[in-house]
This record gives sequence, C-alpha cells and structure tokens, in this order.
Amino acid sequence: MKKITVFAGLTVLLCLNSCETHKQEKHEEAYFLVTNPIKKDTLTTKDYVSQIHSIRHIELRALEKGYLKSISVDEGQHVKKGQHMFQIMPNIYQAELQKAKAESKVANIELQNTQLLADGNVVSPNELAKAKANADKANAEVMLAQTHLGFTTIKAPFEGIMDHLEVREGSLLDEGELLTKLSDNSKMWVYFNVPEAEYLDYIMGEGKNSNKVVGLLMANNKRFNQEGIVETIEGEFNSETGNIAFRATFPNPDGILRHGETGSILMTVPHQDVIIIPQKATFEILDKTYVFIVDKENVVHQREITIGAELPHLFIVENGLSENDTILLEGIRMVKNQEKIRIKKVEPSEVLSNLALYAE
Repeated sequence: MKKITVFAGLTVLLCLNSCETHKQEKHEEAYFLVTNPIKKDTLTTKDYVSQIHSIRHIELRALEKGYLKSISVDEGQHVKKGQHMFQIMPNIYQAELQKAKAESKVANIELQNTQLLADGNVVSPNELAKAKANADKANAEVMLAQTHLGFTTIKAPFEGIMDHLEVREGSLLDEGELLTKLSDNSKMWVYFNVPEAEYLDYIMGEGKNSNKVVGLLMANNKRFNQEGIVETIEGEFNSETGNIAFRATFPNPDGILRHGETGSILMTVPHQDVIIIPQKATFEILDKTYVFIVDKENVVHQREITIGAELPHLFIVENGLSENDTILLEGIRMVKNQEKIRIKKVEPSEVLSNLALYAE
C-alpha cells in the first residue's frame, strides 16, 4: 500500500515538472511583432460645426395698414415667384386711387385751358407754369395711390418655402407687421469657424487660388449627397474665439436642407511625406504620447512622440520618429523599458493592409 502511494507521488511530481518545463519552453518561444513607420502622402478629414442658411431668407411684412382679407398659401408650402400670398382689404386704397385720378383729370383740363389762353397771350407764362405744376402734382398723386393699392396685394418675391404664418385672416395689421418668412432653398450657405492656424494653412496653400471642395455631415450622422465649395471668408477674426468664419455653398436640388439646420463641414487636408504609425503602437502617460523603439540588440526604449493628425487606426507623427526606426507593434503592456525581447518583423505595407486586425 505504501509502495502504491510513493509511486503515485512520484508520478504527480514528474507531471508537474513536465508541465513547468513545457510552460517555460512556451514562454521562451514567445515573440513580439515589430514594424517600421511608413512615410507617404495622405489625406486627413477635419470637421467643423456649422450653421446652415438658405441662400435667401427674408421676412414678409405688411406694407400698409388694414384688415387681412385673405391668405392664399399655407405653412410649409412651396410657392413660385409672383404667386399671390396675402390680400389686405383694398377698399380704402381703391377709393384714394379714384379720387387721385379725378383730381388729375381736373388738373389736366385746367392745364389745357391755360395753354389755350397762354397761346392767345391772355395769361402770363407764370400762370401756364403753375397749371403745369398742378397737373404734374395730380399725376404723381395717381401714381402714389396706385402704389399704395399695389401694396395691399402681397406676392412671392422669389420661389421658395413658406415658414410659419404669424397672422390669420381678419387680423388688423399695422404697417410693417410680420406675416411670414420665405426661404429660397435651391442653394444653401453653410457657415463654419476655422482657427487662425488652420486658416493660415488654407490660405497659404491650395486655398489661395482655388475654391475648396467640402462635404457636409448632417445631424443624423449621414453625409449630404452634394458637395459644397468654399466661396468666401469673412474679413476679420473673432477676437474672443480666435476663429474666422468660412462660407461654403451647397446645391440643394432635392430640398433636403432647410434654413436653420446644423451639421459638420468635412474638409480634406493633404499631408506630404509624413510619418504614419498604427495607433495600436502608442500609449499615453499623463498628456504625452509614447512608443517603444526596438534597437539592434532587440532592447526596447520608451520614446515620446508628437501627434500631428489622426486617421482611422493611424496617427501622423510630427516629431519623434523616422521611417528607419523599429517600433513595437503589439504587446506594449507586456514589456518594460530597457527590456530585451524576441521580435518578429512585419512589413509596414502588411500592417496597413490589416489595420482592423492590428487595431483590435
């Protein structure tokens, strides 16, 4: 019985030693993936919060006092240029026009009579001039009365979309009272603010001689189906924010965009001969970014880098790396500074083709 116990104990001990030896061999066979930064031209996309405005957005107001007789349109309706929209009670203005026409007729008859008398030297030239002045004044009163009567009919000054109705039929209107708003959404002006440093990069680069093409990310996180062009830059910087306003114009053939919407302008920025590394190869300590450099002896060294821009799964490095450096690609949490490791080299092109894999 004792022999069996001793034999069993020896068997367990041998198994434990075997497992420990196997783990040690497995540990010794472990290696870390390394690669080189890649130097190439690329593009990044910057986004700017934006405000979307109609190319024409106006207030329609009553130009005359009176009762609102009728409304021929509805809220949200698409109206054409010259379409009848509002009618203010015209009776008073029609009466004033008839009165002005009558007075004009009298003044012109008096002018004709005075002209006959002046031709016969019965009246002086001054009397004739006075009659002409009275006729001109009466004719001007007719034109003025016609203008006031015309103001009682309010038509669409351009094709667009109606906003909320501020009045109802039968309302007593004052001169200048707001009736509604009208938006021309055929094109949209999208305003966004750019920091001073980025403005200088833009104006000193390709933006100086050409209109920049930009995209628009709408509030539902979907990209608008038309491209826009940066056409204007405001004349001065905001002293409080240090930004300057840009304006991009977008065609809006489907009427998707409306005045007052928000979104984000997407602007591509070219970068030439920049150092690019996977984001996975970096780590942060406080507010600084680092990578592990692997030297010729396979010893890792912690090095600080400066990030210039960000791409999906990639960083553009401004300072701290060259394309000849070897960086640790995986296992940065498993090594220590000055530690010697076993490595397996992965070509940068292979890393770029498997970004999603190395980002996990």
